[in-house]
Amino acid sequence: MRAASGILRRISLTLLALWLSFVPASADRRVALVIGNGAYVSTAQLANPSHDAEDVAASLRRSGFEVLQGIDLRQADMQDLTIRFARAASQADVALFYYSGHAMQYNGVNYLMPVDAVLADEADLKRFVRVDDIVNDLQQAKNLRILVLDSCRDNPLAENLKRSATRAASIGRGLSKVEAPRGTIVSFSTQSGQTAADGSGRNSPYTTAFLKHIEEPQEIGDVFRDISSDVYDSSGKTQLPELSLSIIGKFYLNGPVSVTVAPAAPQAAPKADPCASAEAHWKAADSIGTAAAFEDHLARFSNCSFASLAKGRIEALKQKMVLAPAAGDSKTFDGKWDVTISCTNSGKALGYTRSLSATVTNGALHAEDSEPRTNNTLAIDGQIPADGKTTLSARGTTGPSAYTVNNAVPGSPYAYTIDAQFERTRGSGKRNELRPCSFTFVKR
Repeated sequence: MRAASGILRRISLTLLALWLSFVPASADRRVALVIGNGAYVSTAQLANPSHDAEDVAASLRRSGFEVLQGIDLRQADMQDLTIRFARAASQADVALFYYSGHAMQYNGVNYLMPVDAVLADEADLKRFVRVDDIVNDLQQAKNLRILVLDSCRDNPLAENLKRSATRAASIGRGLSKVEAPRGTIVSFSTQSGQTAADGSGRNSPYTTAFLKHIEEPQEIGDVFRDISSDVYDSSGKTQLPELSLSIIGKFYLNGPVSVTVAPAAPQAAPKADPCASAEAHWKAADSIGTAAAFEDHLARFSNCSFASLAKGRIEALKQKMVLAPAAGDSKTFDGKWDVTISCTNSGKALGYTRSLSATVTNGALHAEDSEPRTNNTLAIDGQIPADGKTTLSARGTTGPSAYTVNNAVPGSPYAYTIDAQFERTRGSGKRNELRPCSFTFVKR
């Protein structure tokens, strides 16, 4: 009994901490655009950006961000995502832009490079995305703006531009310095005018440090200082990230509070409303999603608006426990599965249905299909936990142009993620990027 009491007490304290974090941030909307470009057509390919983008997007989602994600984006796709991000940032309290891939500076202006861009002369820079435009989009967010560029790699295409540029043009190494506007953090993977390594592991040295620290419950300025320090130490003191901060007060992405603001003038306390904090507490309970969390809500707010919802969630969880596989059973979904992909018409791209086979071994799903005649390939991978809820990664090369977004050339690389839910013998999912597609999984 004492052990059970201790567990309940810890759950209650955890719920209380989450409740307190929800109260000051109830209107806190966080949006992020994460791009990883590595499969370049006209210059050196980069191995890590796709991994960097996938891992950063997952980390930011855990920190409460709505994430727009793009991997190996062509010019039109990159423009489309930045436009969507600009609209989202205008409605957000916090906006973050992360980019991993090739970039360059020309006459002091920084440019980000889509995978299909060429650079024969200055006019081709119109195919790139200007960092200044991204900074302007970020400024629409109300409280905090963050610009992260892991893109200070050496760009071979810059040599083409040097040969065609006028004598007065300035083409430097790496990126030029960006001063952070008020309320903004700017972090580059290395100092302005320098180049950084892509790295030999899954992630670049900078993104490795970013992933290590970004979810820590530290003040955001300290988080980025720790990132810079880690990169400097791990590189043998050869790579020092460029960091510019212009923020007032303190902000925590994963701490006890959000923005620290000046206290309001003291006022006479109004008559206490027993249900005043019910909504904030419900959001905290719902984010935890356990029976103990919902029971704690009922104990505190039994006569308030969300009490019936809490009772319903408790009952549903009890039913789920009866039907669900044993916790930690990684082999529940093992076996052969049939996968059906259905994509509707999207813009100029025609809809299609595609079937392939998948194998799940120790909870790891792998599906692979290819059509040699059209260079169309597809592979899907991911780990399915005991509760069946997962995010899968899909990669491949395009087939006939009529069925691809922006009518891409056959054989062009693409990648996207799939949010999926598996039961014992069935599953469903949806594609997250570029076009609407649904997935059906049936166990044989």
